[in-house]
Amino acid sequence: MNKIFPSAKVALADIVMDGAVVAVGGFGLCGIPEALISALRDSGVQNLTAISNNAGVDGFGLGELLATRQIKKMIASYVGENKEFERQYLAGELELEFTPQGTLAEKLRAGGCGIPAFFTRTGVGTLVAKGKETREFKGETYVMEESLVADISLVKAWKADAAGNLIYRRTARNFNPNVAMAGRITVAEVEEILPTGELDPDAIHTPGIFVQRLVLNPHPEKRIEQRTTRAAP
Repeated sequence: MNKIFPSAKVALADIVMDGAVVAVGGFGLCGIPEALISALRDSGVQNLTAISNNAGVDGFGLGELLATRQIKKMIASYVGENKEFERQYLAGELELEFTPQGTLAEKLRAGGCGIPAFFTRTGVGTLVAKGKETREFKGETYVMEESLVADISLVKAWKADAAGNLIYRRTARNFNPNVAMAGRITVAEVEEILPTGELDPDAIHTPGIFVQRLVLNPHPEKRIEQRTTRAAP
């Protein structure tokens, strides 16, 4: 099975659809699948539910899809640094399922493992637990969180082999392994593709069984957030 596709556009062409649930790796702007997000924008699909730690920034990352109004719902743990996100949410144009960061990671991991739900103490007694089942274990109250499975997962890795085994670079690993596991179809954007067998098995972070498609992007932009300060008085 050939997993290597000539472009992000071709890799997504026959799998994206209106109303799809799309999970996207990354943390801030670190380790985001830039080319795949742009190709998803260019596909013109609408009414997406996007699962991601955050929503990018204005005009970059998932911010591209917010600008074109292609996302109807975000499942995220952090929503700062994006004025268009704020505008749409406060105007009632964008639905938000706010999820604690560790809970979001575990919801994705559980979905990838076939675990339908789990109990956690995070969020007990807050709005996060509203409408959810709670249960006591050893005298402590826990809230039940359902796992997440995406129609399509988009991830960013440093290296891959032709079989789809992935290695992430340092902190760019972040949410990517869990997002890769949680997708019914996972597409990985990578900076280098090696022949099968060239990667050290002990260094592989995501086994190729979780990855159906590969796209080479050897020179991603790799933006970083800039610290904003004000001059001392």
